[in-house]
Amino acid sequence: MRDITDIAEVKRQFLAHLTLQKGMSQNTAVAYSDDVDKLIRYLADNGVGAEYATTDDLEGFVCTLQDVGIQARSQARIISGVKSFYKFLRQEGFMDTNPTELLPTPKIGRHLPEVLTIAEIDAMIAAIDMSKAEGQRNRAIIETLYGCGLRVSELVTLKLSQLYIDERYVLIQGKGNKQRVVPISPVAIDQINLYMEQTRSHQVAQRGSEDILFLNRRGAMLTRQMIFHIVKQLCELAGVRKVISPHTLRHSFATHLLEGGANLRAIQQMLGHESITTTEIYVHIDRTRLRDEILQHHPRNNNSQRNV
Repeated sequence: MRDITDIAEVKRQFLAHLTLQKGMSQNTAVAYSDDVDKLIRYLADNGVGAEYATTDDLEGFVCTLQDVGIQARSQARIISGVKSFYKFLRQEGFMDTNPTELLPTPKIGRHLPEVLTIAEIDAMIAAIDMSKAEGQRNRAIIETLYGCGLRVSELVTLKLSQLYIDERYVLIQGKGNKQRVVPISPVAIDQINLYMEQTRSHQVAQRGSEDILFLNRRGAMLTRQMIFHIVKQLCELAGVRKVISPHTLRHSFATHLLEGGANLRAIQQMLGHESITTTEIYVHIDRTRLRDEILQHHPRNNNSQRNV
């Protein structure tokens, strides 16, 4: 068994392993690395080197997460990062066994994401100030987010070379560098074309952003935080009281497709979900809405009927 003489170097190798071999996004890999940092600090406080940790040591770490009030979903993510780290240590010969094999993961109740109605999305679009320089760009952003069901990371990195306007689809580079073809609506195409004519074609892109579709005023790629700000601001202006994020438009895209009769497998492919079980949450949303509609409108659930 190899000794860990430089934990910082081992963590660097682990990060490279996640991005280069596992195909994780940089954001996910860094989150895993941060989770491992939490564990290493805990083990150091207890006088244990990472390569000598036992299942009991790791269970103590999980109990500490619970004690400080970290929610089950966040605990599960941290444990996932820890398990990946120890699997890596075993593969690289730093450990003879994997102490995380018997480490339980907290059960997480199914969380139903917030979904906007079509009327609420229309209200957000109507709230865009088209007299501003960024108005047409923001209109194209909302139509693309909702019309293609993109992740925020996919939107901000969307390239001109990924647009196939005549064929009406976009080529998306998703998680793990996996590509998928997503149809783009005529409305989104019209708004992108207007943005290209009015703004994008007149901008001087910064170095490295020449092929990026959506740019800020300085000609650089937009940040995820900027997209979040745009969506949140439009939500407030439209009077939408739900707590939403850019990802809400992706959830709404999938839910509205399902309500319209789209095949679940087709939705899975358009969203880029590796497993159909991830997509099936939208079936649950659809059923929940149906139940609410029945309870609200069915005559047997009417108060006057129950009192007869």
